[in-house]
Amino acid sequence: MCLIVFAWRPGHALPLIVAANRDEFHARPTQALAAWEDAPGVYAGRDLEAGGTWLGVGPQGRFAALTNIRDPGQVLGPRSRGELVAAYLRGELGVEAYLDQVADRRGQYSGFNLLVGDERQLGYLNARQATPRLLEAGVYGLSNAGLDTPWPKLVKARSGLEGMLETADPQQLLALLADGEPAADGDLPDTGVGLGTEKLLSSVFIASQNYGTRASTVLIVDDQGKRRLIERSFGPFGGHLGEVELVV
Repeated sequence: MCLIVFAWRPGHALPLIVAANRDEFHARPTQALAAWEDAPGVYAGRDLEAGGTWLGVGPQGRFAALTNIRDPGQVLGPRSRGELVAAYLRGELGVEAYLDQVADRRGQYSGFNLLVGDERQLGYLNARQATPRLLEAGVYGLSNAGLDTPWPKLVKARSGLEGMLETADPQQLLALLADGEPAADGDLPDTGVGLGTEKLLSSVFIASQNYGTRASTVLIVDDQGKRRLIERSFGPFGGHLGEVELVV
């Protein structure tokens, strides 16, 4: 998952709104959003190569999502980052206890940002900073650096979400996630991947032959705990593969 914008507003009629794009190589096998037969109450897509996931919901109002940290020079961890989301959704630890546990073993994974929450709390951990934090009410964005690092696509998507908070219309949120306009060269970050790749990765929606946005997901949670999930799946060059909608 390479871009997540979200509004966390405890006590509001819509306490959690999430719009997220998962970017990945098209060759990596994936299962679309569905109920997990081996984990009752868990609804998520699935990475069929390593078994984890990038975003999902679970029992007792659980929510979790993940982005990678872009750093071509980092030492790769031996474990899959997607298991961090799956383990929280399957488990029983509270938000703070789970993030403390992950922080202690973060060295087993390549760089990541992790969001985990329930009906009362939403927590965040950046593997490089190693100190979990509980998030106050607000609108946030995550890409492949730290929370709210002002990369152009994050700033654009977060601003777009801020204008949709009262209606939270799923089709408008999905349209926000479909923005394929790249950033201007002068606004690009320098993450060590070269200008051409920085340009490709700078749009909210990424489309190319081998790598791009594989899934766009919208999650809307209401104050009764009802969760609406919509996921659109894509292939090479942004070709539409299907759509799933669940209310759980």
